[in-house]
Amino acid sequence: MTDRNDTTFFVGYLRCPRQLVPFVFTIIFAFILAAVGLGYALAASQTDPGNGSIRFDFGRQTVQGVLELTPAPILHVTEGSEQIAAGETIMLAGQGKNGAVERAAMLEGQLVTAAGVLLERGELDMLQLVGGRNGLRAADDQSLITDIPTPEPLGRWLITGEICDGKCTSGAMRPGRGIAHRACANLCILGGVPAVFVTEEPLAGENFLLVTGEGEEVIPPELLDYVGIFVALEGDVVRHGDLLALTVDTTTVEVLE
Repeated sequence: MTDRNDTTFFVGYLRCPRQLVPFVFTIIFAFILAAVGLGYALAASQTDPGNGSIRFDFGRQTVQGVLELTPAPILHVTEGSEQIAAGETIMLAGQGKNGAVERAAMLEGQLVTAAGVLLERGELDMLQLVGGRNGLRAADDQSLITDIPTPEPLGRWLITGEICDGKCTSGAMRPGRGIAHRACANLCILGGVPAVFVTEEPLAGENFLLVTGEGEEVIPPELLDYVGIFVALEGDVVRHGDLLALTVDTTTVEVLE
């Protein structure tokens, strides 16, 4: 009679038979290799957005400049810091998934002092403001105010690319693909973070355009369904300092993927 304890069959409530141990470890190792390979394949399939990061290593940056709403808040820097040069135009946002529209609206057109952490990816910069009055306030001497660059219309363009939130695109995270990426970007945009259009090909030398809406809208609500998706669209482009702003014609949006 065969000893039941001598069986080479796997039974869940019994100890794994010695003869099956190599097989089980082989299966486990194969699954680990498959998971690593799948992860690498998914990462390799993503479009490289370029290096970007929150530059905590630079420390707090404090600058002065003239505040403009486009309607998203941007700062025309007149007195820079070690990392932000005078003459730059930089986007502003709050901490977390929050914008700075409410804080900036009261200071529009004024000379302000802004303090925060720099985010940068390529030629795109954003200043994440610290909380409270220390983050954004009117400068003590308004007599030092200078004229901001006159907006320069660059005409209507047909462009392809992706609508993203400006904070992740600037370096807070690595932009990705899929539902999680779109959900994260939409939460930031709904919180007031400026939306940015990342172009497939440079437009007037730039790959990043601030997405603006008519009137007081930061972004047309119709565009939220297209965030994080590769699209073609038409819109009017205006240069504000060294930053391009895009007003999208929402009737022209076409999904390309």
